[in-house]
Amino acid sequence: MSHSPDGDRRQPHPRSEQLYERATRVIPGGVNSPVRAFRAVGGTPLFFESGSGAYLKDADGRSYLDLVCSWGPLILGHAHPAVVEAVVRACHDGTTFGAPCAAEVELAERVVASYPGIEQVRLVSSGTEAVMSAIRLARAFTGRDLIVKFSGCYHGHADHLLVAAGSGLATFGRPSSAGVPEAFIEATRVLPLDDEAAAEALFAREGDRIAAVIIEPVPANHGLLLQRPQFLAILRALTRHYGALLIFDEVISGFRLARGGAAEQLMIVPDLATFGKVIGGGMPVGAFAGPRHVMARLAPDGDTYQAGTLSGNPVAMASGIATLDVLAAEDGWEKLEALGAQLERLLQPVLREAPFPVHLVRAGSLFWLSLHEDGAPRTAAALPRQAAERFAALFHTLLAEGIYLPPSAYEACFLSLAHTAADLERFAQALRGALATLR
Repeated sequence: MSHSPDGDRRQPHPRSEQLYERATRVIPGGVNSPVRAFRAVGGTPLFFESGSGAYLKDADGRSYLDLVCSWGPLILGHAHPAVVEAVVRACHDGTTFGAPCAAEVELAERVVASYPGIEQVRLVSSGTEAVMSAIRLARAFTGRDLIVKFSGCYHGHADHLLVAAGSGLATFGRPSSAGVPEAFIEATRVLPLDDEAAAEALFAREGDRIAAVIIEPVPANHGLLLQRPQFLAILRALTRHYGALLIFDEVISGFRLARGGAAEQLMIVPDLATFGKVIGGGMPVGAFAGPRHVMARLAPDGDTYQAGTLSGNPVAMASGIATLDVLAAEDGWEKLEALGAQLERLLQPVLREAPFPVHLVRAGSLFWLSLHEDGAPRTAAALPRQAAERFAALFHTLLAEGIYLPPSAYEACFLSLAHTAADLERFAQALRGALATLR
């Protein structure tokens, strides 16, 4: 028996519906980031009013087990006491100075001490800004123009990175957003993930023009596309041989998978790395980092300009410092891996009983329910319509049970230190029941 993606399990959320109707009058699409609009699953987006630990409360007073965690930053959970105390204390002293403060030095010291191969870090206000600036720096340092990215990896919404792959193995990019002139992305090349031959062929043709290769070492924006370490090692070897820089975009994976991010786990040291999410602890923070001789090209010492009024502001710095300190003091990364492993054990028998293909893909506390027929893909693959409809039904059925998943079949889920064994059991049981209703 099929289940409509609209579903019978949707509950009315009158306060959210009222807020959304108001929002559509003054905010494009009623949201300030597209995935929040529920377009992929249908229905009215929820408006939330508070969060505590592993739970969110919506504007209608309903509570949800949160497996989104603000798309990754809340690695300690909502409103962790140490983070709240640090933010309140910082606010009392001033929210921004537009000048240096001690806290930005302290957060930078923690980042440099944690991540392989970096000596200096420049703090910014978002992951998009971090990636945009790292690419400008790579071009300045190498004196080259071409940037290589991979289909299925998202690096923020800077014009030259909003590129979709063409049909060939290595293509000239084409804009994947209106408002991006093709001239802006003429110096961007797009490769498929998990394809050494395509990367080697591109470098053989244009290696002396390539400034940098940028990749999410753990791609987590088109599902969770776990890569073979050998593929990433070949990218490291190619960039080194041809004099290009390797940039790891660790905005999601940095300080989540390990203290030293994916670079530590893979034992591959990039030339530059970008960060966000966890190092802000819920506040808007991004960063890019590298060895001193590369970072020296940045203004004011060098000739590569980058600036930001709110960069390194004391409130965001306090939140990031408190988050990293709690993770270090509580063996956070080991606990998060244990939570992820426990969830995997709980979900394996549930997913085996599913009436259609559902696969768990996991990297530490980051996980994805893949509805692809063939299991866990390593390359960006579109879901067939039926699978997308199944996810929409699954999303709404779980939402009715008080479980909040990302409202897209391509988005990954996150665990936090606030999640308990009981929370994981609750999710597993709710998922078993939801899958049964979709049989």
